[in-house]
Amino acid sequence: MVYLKWAFRAVVALLIVGFFHYTLPQHDIARVTDTYEKRIDFGENSLFWASSDVGNAETTVNRDVFFIQAKYPNGDVMVYRNEDTGWGWPPYFKFDTSNLQAEAADLKSSADAPQWVVIKHYGWRNEFLSIFPNAVSVRPATGPEEQIIPWLNIVILTIFAAIFWAIYVRWRRFRAARIDPVLEEIEDGYDAASDALADRRGRVSRWLGTWRSKK
Repeated sequence: MVYLKWAFRAVVALLIVGFFHYTLPQHDIARVTDTYEKRIDFGENSLFWASSDVGNAETTVNRDVFFIQAKYPNGDVMVYRNEDTGWGWPPYFKFDTSNLQAEAADLKSSADAPQWVVIKHYGWRNEFLSIFPNAVSVRPATGPEEQIIPWLNIVILTIFAAIFWAIYVRWRRFRAARIDPVLEEIEDGYDAASDALADRRGRVSRWLGTWRSKK
């Protein structure tokens, strides 16, 4: 029972961490190597694609999607999709997909004359499932070593921790005041019933013992 309890807690914690890691904004410093548009046929990974651009017809079969190719200072590559989030989730309220694509195209550079940029995005990259992070904004960086402090993430996680702690404390107080006394009464009643049953069995055993002694 204890193992199941801790396993449940671990699964819940993993889901919460995964939710925030996917949803909260992240910042990458890279150089844009190319931008292009590609027709995507949605399949089992459709959950990780945003809806159609605001103002366009909604489709769940296929549509054209913008992509931004980039390369990190260490040589690793990354491909970002560029889709509107609109009024949906996550709440980035992104409506400027075409403008962002134009900005990214204007910031393209080569390895000989790199122009480093900061790409703000959310989501994950998974080659096996063809999942791409969604670029939210792009701007020139001061250099490949620019340090970015995720103030928004810090504020959101702090608020979440405060809310979680407040709920946890109130739950502990409610349990101590309402639930634990009831459980103790049930346990005491069970112990009293067990003692009474044991006493009754003892009496029966002693009575049977008197009959055996007479024989």
